[in-house]
Amino acid sequence: MIIKPKVRGFVCITSHPEGCFAHVQEWIDHVKSRGPINGGPKRVLVIGSSTGYGLASRITAAFGSGAATIGAFFERPSEEGRPATPGWYNTIGFTQAARAAGLYARNFNGDAFSDDIKRQALDAIRADLGQVDLVVYSLASPRRTHPKTGAVHKSVLKPVGQSYTNKTVDTDKGVVSSVTIEPANEQEVADTTVVMGGEDWEMWMQALSDAKLLAPGAQSVAYSYIGPEVTWAIYKNGTIGLAKNDLERAAKHIDSLLKLNGGGRAFISVNKALVTQASSAIPVVPLYIAILYKIMKAAGTHEGCIEQIQRLFATQMYNGHTPKFDEAGRVRIDDWEMRPEIQSAVRQIWPGVTTENLATETDIAGYRTEFLKLFGFGVAGINYEAETEPHRPML
Repeated sequence: MIIKPKVRGFVCITSHPEGCFAHVQEWIDHVKSRGPINGGPKRVLVIGSSTGYGLASRITAAFGSGAATIGAFFERPSEEGRPATPGWYNTIGFTQAARAAGLYARNFNGDAFSDDIKRQALDAIRADLGQVDLVVYSLASPRRTHPKTGAVHKSVLKPVGQSYTNKTVDTDKGVVSSVTIEPANEQEVADTTVVMGGEDWEMWMQALSDAKLLAPGAQSVAYSYIGPEVTWAIYKNGTIGLAKNDLERAAKHIDSLLKLNGGGRAFISVNKALVTQASSAIPVVPLYIAILYKIMKAAGTHEGCIEQIQRLFATQMYNGHTPKFDEAGRVRIDDWEMRPEIQSAVRQIWPGVTTENLATETDIAGYRTEFLKLFGFGVAGINYEAETEPHRPML
């Protein structure tokens, strides 16, 4: 079949296998172009490994330091005549490239919140790797079935305390408008923390520790975002931000656990605002990203997922470096985004953006390009007019 992008709101409901494979190869090529990461991880578990920062982490570990990797993710498989979700194809593309390079790569598709997927991953580590020296936690999900209670918790993207009004953009239609978001109630705040907070990361790390599958000195990192004040009501001070506070609580607990295990460490890496499937769903944020991209590209400091994670590994975690923490104990690879001159430029542009000047005042074109790339579209060298087979079995 010929697969074209079909965008519905903030999601594309189709994906292109060859495009996803080529996009993964672009990321691999970037990591290889930056040279080896000395002292990098060799046996890595990535929880949430199929897209975004998780996929970038798996690629950086494998092709930057020759790591054996196990990936856990939850993607819809392909069927005859129906494409899979892009993370399915990303994982196939990664696995093909890793094994062609002589690297171990094993995949587990299922609910990473569940005891079953944890058990399968731990069994594979025990049988194939012995132990892991890095665990990356990069899980993003709208809901979680709690493995102990069976209760289903759903996350929301809402402010807390009072309603919030600001401008946003329909990135598909290019329309700038005002949006008002009503505040979350107490139950929604609690549910969002259960889904997006730190409990599941703690469960993974405790299970690995109890099974003695953490190598001495093992590290673990989870990813977060803070951003500028214009996004705080919906992000930092909203339901998702409160969940991220719980993630930071968990980081301290896990850090204590790892320090007892041969001097390891756990920490939060605060990353840059980027076009991801998760960020596209957050009101206000896509408009901020479109402005930010224009400014950072002009300044020569723009980075995507793979550039961010390669820099994290190469300048903060390995290559003879140790993490540089802020006052709250977090690593900040959003440092280029948060430079005063960058944020000052954002504040100058923000109030004047309209539907009519969106194309000139922001990098909405770059936003759309990156968004479609998430689904394998618009990648150089791919013939999108050609027939392709959407059904690809996982390796």
